[in-house]
Amino acid sequence: MAAALATAAGRLRRAIRRSPPWRGPSRRALSSEAPPAPATAVRDAFLSFFRDRHGHHLVPSASVRPRGDPSLLFVNAGMNQFKPIFLGTVDPRSEMAGFRRVANSQKCVRAGGRHSDLEDVGRDLSHHTFFEMLGNWAFGGEYFKEEACSMAWELLTQVYGIPEDRLWVSYFGGDPKAGLGPDLESRDIWLNLGVPASRVLSFGPQENFWEMGDTGPCGPCTEIHYDLAGGVGAPQLVELWNLVFMQHNREADGSLQPLPQRHVDTGMGLERLVAVLQGKHSTYDTDLFSPLLNAIHQGCGAPPYLGRVGAADEGRTDTAYRVVADHIRTLSICIADGVSPGMSGAPLVLRRILRRAVRFSTEVLQAPPGFLGSLVPVVVETLGDAYPELRKNSAQIANLVSEDEAAFLASLQRGRRIIERTLRRLGPSDVFPAEVAWSLSLSGNLGLPLDLVELMLEEKGVQLDSAGLARLAKEEAQRRAQQAEPVHEQGLRLDVHALGELQRRGVPPTDDSPKYSYSLRPSGGYEFSTCEAQVLQLYTEDGTAVASVGEGQRCGLLLDKTNFYAEQGGQASDRGYLVRVEQPDVLFPVAQAQVCGGFILHEVVAPERLKVGDQVQLHVDEAWRLSCMEKHTAVHMLNWALRQALGPGTEQRGSHLNPERLRFDVATQAPLTPEQLQAVEGTVQEAVGQDEAVYMEEVALARTAHVPGLRSLDEVYPDPVRVVSVGVPVAHALDPASQAALQTSVELCCGTHLLRTGAIGDLVIIGERQLTKGTTRLVAVTGEQAQQAREVGQSLAQEVEAATERLSRGSRDVVEAQRLSKDMGRLTDAVDTAMMPQWQRRELQATLKALQRRANTAIRKLEMGQAAQKTQELLQRHSEGPLIVDTVSAESLSVLVKVVRQLCKQAPSTSVLLLSPQPLGQVLCACQVAQNAMPAFTADAWALAVCSHMGGKAWGSRVVAQGTGSTADLEAALSTARAYALNQL
Repeated sequence: MAAALATAAGRLRRAIRRSPPWRGPSRRALSSEAPPAPATAVRDAFLSFFRDRHGHHLVPSASVRPRGDPSLLFVNAGMNQFKPIFLGTVDPRSEMAGFRRVANSQKCVRAGGRHSDLEDVGRDLSHHTFFEMLGNWAFGGEYFKEEACSMAWELLTQVYGIPEDRLWVSYFGGDPKAGLGPDLESRDIWLNLGVPASRVLSFGPQENFWEMGDTGPCGPCTEIHYDLAGGVGAPQLVELWNLVFMQHNREADGSLQPLPQRHVDTGMGLERLVAVLQGKHSTYDTDLFSPLLNAIHQGCGAPPYLGRVGAADEGRTDTAYRVVADHIRTLSICIADGVSPGMSGAPLVLRRILRRAVRFSTEVLQAPPGFLGSLVPVVVETLGDAYPELRKNSAQIANLVSEDEAAFLASLQRGRRIIERTLRRLGPSDVFPAEVAWSLSLSGNLGLPLDLVELMLEEKGVQLDSAGLARLAKEEAQRRAQQAEPVHEQGLRLDVHALGELQRRGVPPTDDSPKYSYSLRPSGGYEFSTCEAQVLQLYTEDGTAVASVGEGQRCGLLLDKTNFYAEQGGQASDRGYLVRVEQPDVLFPVAQAQVCGGFILHEVVAPERLKVGDQVQLHVDEAWRLSCMEKHTAVHMLNWALRQALGPGTEQRGSHLNPERLRFDVATQAPLTPEQLQAVEGTVQEAVGQDEAVYMEEVALARTAHVPGLRSLDEVYPDPVRVVSVGVPVAHALDPASQAALQTSVELCCGTHLLRTGAIGDLVIIGERQLTKGTTRLVAVTGEQAQQAREVGQSLAQEVEAATERLSRGSRDVVEAQRLSKDMGRLTDAVDTAMMPQWQRRELQATLKALQRRANTAIRKLEMGQAAQKTQELLQRHSEGPLIVDTVSAESLSVLVKVVRQLCKQAPSTSVLLLSPQPLGQVLCACQVAQNAMPAFTADAWALAVCSHMGGKAWGSRVVAQGTGSTADLEAALSTARAYALNQL
């Protein structure tokens, strides 16, 4: 029996640790009732069970876009929205503060970040990037282990009818290192519910101790597993339900402290549960996926889905089915919740998911163009009843998916040709060049996700130069890190001699007017035109003019015209790539473009020979350009809003913007107040919300000379000059009688701008500092980043308010007061460093400073009271004499030192040393030596002797000292202390 149990335990441990691919349940029926329940009924049964039988409040799923939690790309567990309750930071005025029993079905996405299943999707029968988490919660001790286990067992066996002999459970077996014993309470609950001891197994912290993060609430968990084998042969166990019992708090020093309130947090994946209840081979065989798989078969004409994996999946057809079905669910859910494919963070991950789906649908399943968008109604039909936002946004989702699919298909075809051409040039043992892969990637030029490039190479049996790729990624990260405070590198330039030679030859300045050639599509997206040009001159890195450059050479490229924006006016340069017209499958990456005396010099790395006279086609990095356009229009709106808030005499002192953020320097008499910062943001928000047209027109410079309110910097402007006007046509804005330039943003500017302000989305000032006396630098973000900053600010404001409420209630003991003080410190650090509205940061910093003072005062009072009590107890135990050496319970060194000081104050001729044992064997030490015993006897030497005996360290002065050590034999440490003191006395 023992051997069999050990074997089963080993199998379960491997199942838990490796999460093996789903092999599907045996064909043994779960119950005599038929047919199996559809997924909708399974979800409804869960929610109804907790609402109707056990009085739970049903809450809707939170958005998959995390609110106020920058640590997450996506909501990846049901408990995410309840973090404020677990952390004790919930706003006492909010509905959530009243939650006691709660249940829901939460939309979860695990793609990118710490928890990502993206690479596994399609390879097996169980992984998904989007899934639904069924969960029930009990907050503040509403119920705990016994009720949670009983409810789970009742639902699975009585409501869903899963045979009891198919279920196994695991519980926390303890962690001696953390001083935690086994969770025998959970074990006994399962035994009392009738689970045989042979199917109740214990495991350590890796499997059965759940933690929210490095710090915060945590606790043991018990898991319910389903045996796929059904008693036929060895058990094949998959986890169904995890019940977490939060009863500890992981402190910053790694120690565990009991939580003042206990919570239950459970989670069960709907897809896996449905597969079990429907007796299906995998989660993809359930009715959550079968409508999609059928639609894919009908729309592509590919062979029917057969559920094959690995080598059996010839041509990877079934893998493609799973990838497309999973990814279109994720795309639909995310877009409905406001996360659209983009260039950073969660939007970038979504862009990768969409492009991965396009690649599998077109290359493997031979899907026609626009196919992905046609699957959106199927997703809406299967999930729309549970998540109404899908029905509400179905048309927008389909349009966005189709638009991005079309753009990517062009890139994919070109990328495939580039890969094929590169492979033809490689030897049998050569690795694929990192530079080519990088130029194809989202971080390079063409827009293919790097994992997709690797997958395409893997299918051809070719290895990628991973070391070179890591180097390029590191360089890119360093460039991005410098963007907040740009470092102006010299780069490739045309010196006075080169410029003189061009003028002598009569070469005209570069025509860069094509940089303004872009338009709005009906869907609201932007379309950027390509540009054909001729190579006029090439320059080596040292500025030498040459007729051609060779493979791998970094060079400066001069063209007769360009659609690249060269860095000027505070706007970062475009980047992108060019190709030779006669050879479109070789990309020449363009890192930047610079203005040199009217000529635009492009910095290019040549993968092959390039020569003067070549005809080339230029492509800007559209995501990069669009982000710059958003920031530049936002700079103009910010400039106007500052004048509205601070007065018409407010002057711009400079600005710089890139795709990540913008900075704006403004002349001010004094630092902006939080109220002024908030007012500026509000003014921009209002204008953005109106989605006003942005007008741009070149006019004679003389027409701008006397226009009231026209913004211009102290610069030399070309003639004609470009005027950018928000909401008002340029001709009307320049009419001196209209006064329009006083009512909106009108500026002289050569930059590229949005065509409507709505695309800015939002603007948040996240930083502000004095550059010099009279000049303030503001740093701001827009769009998704701005929204995240607001949510982080709101979340931190709620935490501060909750901390204020806790402080007002007072602390019962020193431990609680110290925890509150630590929370104030943690909050202060978070507020100081978070990307959040600067006006809100300043307000919260002032509040927290006052709260910290109050918390420290409360700690001192409690410690003094506790020390006084312990002092009296010790004086009663010890008769008057020259020495007191004893142990006493104290939560901190601070309390222990206070006890020592009070003892010596009441008994001035007595020297005192006290030890206080702590959890996990640590011992605190504090001592004070009477004045009449010095100088032969000193406190620092006494503490050092005792703490060294305990393997620790000590510090302090001749009068008072303290230290720490670790020992299980306190009597030996006390004997050492007495012996040392008596020897000195």
